Amino acid sequence: MTSLFSALSLLPLVDWLALLLFFAAWIGYAMFARRQSQFSGSLLAATNRERTRWMMQVTYREVRVIDGVVVQNLSTSPSFFASTTILIIGGLLAVLGAGDKATELVRELPFAARTSDLVFEMKLVLLTAIFVYAFFRFTWSMRQYTFGALLVGSAPDAEQFESGELSREAFAKRAGRVMGLAAETFNDGLRAYYLSFAAIAWFFSPLALMGATLGVIYVLYQREFHSDVLEVLRDE
Repeated sequence: MTSLFSALSLLPLVDWLALLLFFAAWIGYAMFARRQSQFSGSLLAATNRERTRWMMQVTYREVRVIDGVVVQNLSTSPSFFASTTILIIGGLLAVLGAGDKATELVRELPFAARTSDLVFEMKLVLLTAIFVYAFFRFTWSMRQYTFGALLVGSAPDAEQFESGELSREAFAKRAGRVMGLAAETFNDGLRAYYLSFAAIAWFFSPLALMGATLGVIYVLYQREFHSDVLEVLRDE
């Protein structure tokens, strides 16, 4: 019990409340978005429908070179972000190693909160953890796109589908689902990037962290559920 109180005393109550809001908003929104993606009201659901249609068209094509090129292009985005994330993590670890020099540099920033070295390092650890999570999601997305490319490459000839030996719908649903999972995982990594900006606000104050967290969640909600591109994708 004493060790628990000692750990809690490292930060003021308002900082713990800001952290609680940050993680509750992140996890809660992720669960909400994943559940809503099963319906037609989200951007992911709309694009997943198009992915299934794409895989259905694959079953009609004799030559599927274009499909392989599209899959390769889709995988370049998580690859780019994974490489960038490694550089960011390296930079954050370097700042952690700088110690007092980094703390003094941040204290020179306008409106930045004056905190102890330990609290400053906790803020850096939070940012590092966010980008480590993003790195794992981006690399997993890359692997899932590889699995999708394998499905496209191993797709049976169009004649086998036309003869009724195999089901077009079953293949399109299976391959489209793999592509959808890759996109969803990539989306998780992007969400972490968005929320890292909210975490940066913690360097200014815990109230700034709270406000930035709610602002980022609002932006994510608007883009995933009320964006113009979603309206276009909904049009049949």
